[in-house]
Amino acid sequence: MAFKYPAARRDESKVDEYHGNKICDPYAWLEDTDSAETMAFVEEQNKLTMPYLEQCAVRPQFHQRLTELFDYPKYSCPYKRGKRYFYFHNKGLQNQDVLHVQDFLDGPATVFFDPNKLSEDGTVALKMGRLSEECEYFAYGLSSSGSDWVTVHFMKADDLTKLPDVLERVKFSCLAWTHDAKGIFYNRYPLQEGKTDGTETTCNVNQKLYYHVIGTKQSEDILVAEFPEHPKWQSSVTISDDGRYAVLSITEGCEPVNQLWYCDLLQLPDGITGLLPWVKVVDNFEAQYSYITNEGTLFTFHSNLDAPRYRLINIDIQKPEQQHWATLIPQHEKDVLGFVSCVNQHHLLVNYLHDVKDILQLYELSTGQLVRDLPLGVGTVSSVSCRKKHTEFFYKFTSFTTPGIIYHCDLSESNPEPKVFREVEVKGIKQDDYQTSQVFYPSKDGTKIPMFLVHAKGLKQDESHPVFLYGYGGFEASIQPHYNVAYLLFVRHLGGILAVANIRGGGEYGLTWHKAGALVNKQNCFDDFQCAAEYLIQAKYTTARRIAINGASNGGLLIAACVNQRPDLFGCAVAEVGVMDMLKFHKFTIGHAWTTDYGSSDDPEQFKWLIKYSPLHNLPPPPYSGPPYPAILLLTADHDDRVVPLHTLKYCAALQHGVGSSPMQRQPLMVRVDTRSGHGAGKPTSKAILEDTHIFAFIAETLGLSWKE
Repeated sequence: MAFKYPAARRDESKVDEYHGNKICDPYAWLEDTDSAETMAFVEEQNKLTMPYLEQCAVRPQFHQRLTELFDYPKYSCPYKRGKRYFYFHNKGLQNQDVLHVQDFLDGPATVFFDPNKLSEDGTVALKMGRLSEECEYFAYGLSSSGSDWVTVHFMKADDLTKLPDVLERVKFSCLAWTHDAKGIFYNRYPLQEGKTDGTETTCNVNQKLYYHVIGTKQSEDILVAEFPEHPKWQSSVTISDDGRYAVLSITEGCEPVNQLWYCDLLQLPDGITGLLPWVKVVDNFEAQYSYITNEGTLFTFHSNLDAPRYRLINIDIQKPEQQHWATLIPQHEKDVLGFVSCVNQHHLLVNYLHDVKDILQLYELSTGQLVRDLPLGVGTVSSVSCRKKHTEFFYKFTSFTTPGIIYHCDLSESNPEPKVFREVEVKGIKQDDYQTSQVFYPSKDGTKIPMFLVHAKGLKQDESHPVFLYGYGGFEASIQPHYNVAYLLFVRHLGGILAVANIRGGGEYGLTWHKAGALVNKQNCFDDFQCAAEYLIQAKYTTARRIAINGASNGGLLIAACVNQRPDLFGCAVAEVGVMDMLKFHKFTIGHAWTTDYGSSDDPEQFKWLIKYSPLHNLPPPPYSGPPYPAILLLTADHDDRVVPLHTLKYCAALQHGVGSSPMQRQPLMVRVDTRSGHGAGKPTSKAILEDTHIFAFIAETLGLSWKE
C-alpha cells in the first residue's frame, strides 16, 4: 500500500433500521465531535495529511504567487444611507474587508468599521450589517471561527459610539430597521442545552421573530411572530420602501416557496408592543414572492407563480384575492428573471440570466415597459446598489478574467449614461492571455448542458491538458462566471483548463432546471457532471487521469457521489465540506431545511432514492478489487455548523477502510480538518490563500503537474 492510514474503530453493532432495511453505521461515534476518540482521529488524519500537503512540489511557488496576485485592491459597490456613501474595501491581503464612509463620491473616505481589529488572526468576521434608514445607527452581526451563530452589536453612525445593546442566539436572521430608527426586527433561536459556538450538531428549530428597541436589554425584546405548531419554519421581515409596512416571508426548507404576510405599522396606536396583527396574503407554500416595492397599497413582487423563469406581479392589498393580481413584467420565453431593484421612484433595475450570462435593463415601474439596456460585458452582475428614493445606482461586473468593474449612473442627469466608477487591475494577470468560451454538451438523457471553459489562447486539443472541473447543482443556485485568482494560476502556471459545468439542480434556467436535479431526479446532477468529463475527453482536451474535480457543500456531495459511480473517470477529486451521509443529514443543525432538495430517509420512498447515491453508503467494503479511486482530498472545518464535520469524517474513515486497503490503490485518500474555521463565509484571507494553495498543490502532485513560469 502506498499510504498507511490511521486505524479507526469500527462498531459493527451500530445498526439503524430504515423501513425494514438494516443499515450498519460503524463510524457513528464520529458524530460526537467532543469525544477524545473523535479528536484523536482528527489529529491522526491531520498528521498524515498536512506534511503531505506541505511537501507537494509546487506548493511554495503556488503559495507565493497566489499571495502576490491576491494582493490587489477590492471594492464593493458604494451604497447611500442618509446623505453619505458607504463601501467595503480591502487593500489586498487584509483578512477581512473594511467598511468605509465618505460624504461625497469624489471626497475623502474614512474607516467606519474595521473587523480586523476584533481578532488577531482574522477569525472574527462581519456577517451582517445594517444602517438605519437615515443613518442614525449601525447594527452589525459578528461571527467567530466561521460559525453561523451571530452576535449583533450596535453603534451610533455619526460619532461611532458603541451602544450597550447586544443580541445573542441569532442565526439565519433578518435585520430590518423601522424607519423611525427606534428599533430593529431580527430572528433568534431559543436557549438550548449544551454549547452554541458552532462546534455543536444540535438541530436548529423554533426560530422566532423579535423587535428590539434601541437602549433596552435583549430580555425586554418584543416577540412579534412565532410558529409553535411549525418548528422548522423560518421568517424574515422587509420594511416597505415607504416605511409603513412590515412584509413577512415564511419559509420551510430551501425550496423557492414562501408564505406572504404583512402588518400595517401605522395601524398600531401604541407602536410595537407584542405579537403583530399579521394579515395573510398567501398562506400556503406553492410559490415564491419577494418584495420589490410598493406604491401605497399596490405591491410589486418577484414571483415564480405559474412562471418557472419568474415574473413581476402586482398585488393590491386592499383587494388581495388572487383573481385581482396582475402581471407587471411577464415571464421571458427563455431567460430567467433574476434580481429586481427599484430606483429613482419610478424605475426598476431588472436582471436577466441568458445562458448563464447576465443582462441588465431599466424598466418603467408603472407600466413594466423596457426603457433601455445597460452596458455589460459577458459575465456576471455580482452586485447592485440603489434605493427607490435615490436617483443614482451602482452595479459591479465580474467574469472569469475580470476582477471587478463598478459602474455608476445618475438618472437625474439630462442624458444619463452608466460610467465606469472604479476598475481594478491585477498586476501580473493579463486578460489577453486567457480565452473564455461556452460549450453545450449532451448529458446521459440527451439534455444539453452549458459549460464554461477558460484556458490559454491558442490551446491545442491534443489530450495533453489537465482540467479543473467544477460543479454544484443544487438549491436553485446558478454558478456564473466569477473571478478566482487560484483558478487563473492553475491555467497560467500549471497549463490547465478551467471547466465550470452548469448542471441541473441549479437555477441557470429557472425552476424547471432546478427540479430536474432535485429529489427523485438527483441522479441527473451526477450524470450531467460525469458527461462533462466525458465531453472533455472526447473533444480531446484531456484524458481521464488528468481531470481534477471539485465542489463544495452540495458540490462536495456531487464529487463524492461521482467518484463512487465512476472512479475510472477522474485523476483527482477535491470535496469540500460535503454532505456525505444522506440518511442522517436532516438530524444535525439546519440539515432539516435541505429535505426540500434531497428528500428524507424518514420517508420510505425517499429512502430508496437516497440509499442509491449517498456517498457514505456507496463506498466499497474491503477487500476492494475494482478500479483504483482517484486521489482524494476531503476538506472540513471544526466550526462548520452548516454541513457538520461528521459527514466528512465518517466518509473518510469508510473510504480509507475499504478503498484504502486495496493494494491497487496508489493515490492518497486524505482529509484536511481546519480549525477556527467554518463552512466558508467570513474566512480570513490568510486561511483562504493557504486552503487554495493546499488544494492546487495536491492536484498538481497527484496529476504529476510541474510549475511553468
